[in-house]
Amino acid sequence: MQPLTKQMRTPQFVMALGLALTGAWVLGAERHPATEPCQPDKTVAQPVDELPAQRISESFAPVVEKVAPSVVRIITTLKADSVADLATRIQDPLWRSFFQQLPRERSHRRIECGLGSGVIVTEDGYILTNSHLVNGPTEVEVTLQDGREFNAKVIGADAKSDIAVVKINARHLPIIPLCETQKVRVGDLVLAIGNPFGVGQTVTHGIVSATDRGGIGIEDYESFIQTDAPINPGNSGGALVNVNGHLIGINTAILSNTGGSLGIGFAVPSGLAHRIMTDLVRYGYVVRGYCGVEAQNLTPELAKEFGLKRATGALVGGVVPNGPADKAGLEVGDVITSFNGHEVQDARQLRLMVAEAKPCRTVPVEVVRNGSQKPLRVTVGQASTCTPVAKIERLANYEDPGVLQGVTMSGLSGHLRQQLRIPGDVQGAVVLDVSPYSAAAEAGVKAGDVVESINRQEVRSAEDASRLTQSSKSKRTLLRIWSNGGSHFLVVDEGHSG
Repeated sequence: MQPLTKQMRTPQFVMALGLALTGAWVLGAERHPATEPCQPDKTVAQPVDELPAQRISESFAPVVEKVAPSVVRIITTLKADSVADLATRIQDPLWRSFFQQLPRERSHRRIECGLGSGVIVTEDGYILTNSHLVNGPTEVEVTLQDGREFNAKVIGADAKSDIAVVKINARHLPIIPLCETQKVRVGDLVLAIGNPFGVGQTVTHGIVSATDRGGIGIEDYESFIQTDAPINPGNSGGALVNVNGHLIGINTAILSNTGGSLGIGFAVPSGLAHRIMTDLVRYGYVVRGYCGVEAQNLTPELAKEFGLKRATGALVGGVVPNGPADKAGLEVGDVITSFNGHEVQDARQLRLMVAEAKPCRTVPVEVVRNGSQKPLRVTVGQASTCTPVAKIERLANYEDPGVLQGVTMSGLSGHLRQQLRIPGDVQGAVVLDVSPYSAAAEAGVKAGDVVESINRQEVRSAEDASRLTQSSKSKRTLLRIWSNGGSHFLVVDEGHSG
């Protein structure tokens, strides 16, 4: 064979050579049926760790035809005198744009105020949707894809997860089967179905961008599926389905500074939504486990203070007296690394694990205490359905013991306890003022906090705080703080002040 000359390296020749090679490849493929392994020429480089090929249909129409009838439009109405209150509640700039206001009067006494979506999950009319959509309205109207309209009854709503269940009186309704949450993977193709902006049922597609997404601050219990499928106002409560037509999540929130989709949407996993629905239907509220610990995430600084190699696990900042954790032997300063046989990465994950544990069941718990692993067993209690929130007010008069640079503290008098609503079992020195440029402020100390311990030594008064701080030779101070009804640890590094 003659070597290629300069003239032979023309675009036409390259194209012809490419077509020839392509034809040879096709002919070769025909000589090797799919059931027989192909024997390539050993001189040709082969792909390394090649992913198995998956055929992707040119159309999602078959899937949409199967699941779209199960996605409904939900319209909510309020009494006219309640509209102003609703408008105040839904103006959260983070994501409440899902709750589209439609200020169109239906009568002198009622006004149509909200539009969203829902998903039929039982043939006799149980529908999953969002709590923020139906929490408060006096009337809920459901419209099916075929045009039928029903007045719906709110069976229950759980604000902590933003899941609600409504019921219509109908039979033999189309449903979407639920997908097992653990089978959802990052990169899976998904479809989002809902009623954005009131234009009618709309389908968009994208992929799963992340799973078990939390720490966003949207809900108390966060384990979202994140997707880039376009989700807009009105999609709230709609379906997120996979290409097999199985429900993987209930669309709940978006991150957006415009009110429209920017490719970051969140859905409550179908497994979690189904468990909440079961409790709401059976009990009228959600049954959650309770252990009586106040846990926080570990930072690298805290991990160093507690002698840990990695900042994983949940640090116990407080233990409720006579609670399940207290009775099991958990102590302040323990780091929970495993709960009920599952590794704990952070406080959010522990919170979800405890909530999903069945009350009265005894589960194994692994903690690290003073650098050593310690096994314990906790009998899970049941969480209260109501959680009080303490309100902290600033005081005009205080004493200044001069402890922790830029921090003003005082002893806990009866008057202070009443003003700041501090429980009687909380002991320590109350923070009255913090310099905005101090290391303590940077660490998160704020007025109204109660310093319970300094460098793991209990604080009973402002004098204790002064003595313990002045006796410390390190610029780093480990504080245990009671704040907003719970206790947690902070590291104050004087080298970071200013």
